[in-house]
Amino acid sequence: MSLPKPGRPVRGSKSGNHLMALFDLLGRSWSMGIIWRLQEGSCTFRVLQDRCESISPTTLNKRLKELTQSFLIERTVDGYTLTDKGREIFQLLKPLESWAKDWAKKFEADE
Repeated sequence: MSLPKPGRPVRGSKSGNHLMALFDLLGRSWSMGIIWRLQEGSCTFRVLQDRCESISPTTLNKRLKELTQSFLIERTVDGYTLTDKGREIFQLLKPLESWAKDWAKKFEADE
């Protein structure tokens, strides 16, 4: 699976719509989890792997490469960290957490 880029076909959009390219990237396994964990602060590969609990080294390595090529994270002397764009996307997505909690309650009421 290649890196999703705006203007190129991605999952959900043959034209490569910019929003669909972002959703393709963020929808890959562990992409959001890595961004979420890096929001806690810069860390090495091993520390990030521990923060992500069950992620395999292969998957972590692949996602780090994709997220770096997508300008959301970068490697520094302290390890991996969110870029300005990475922190920005985290702040934009953070409100979805409370929305998702409220949404999850609808399922609890169904049971």
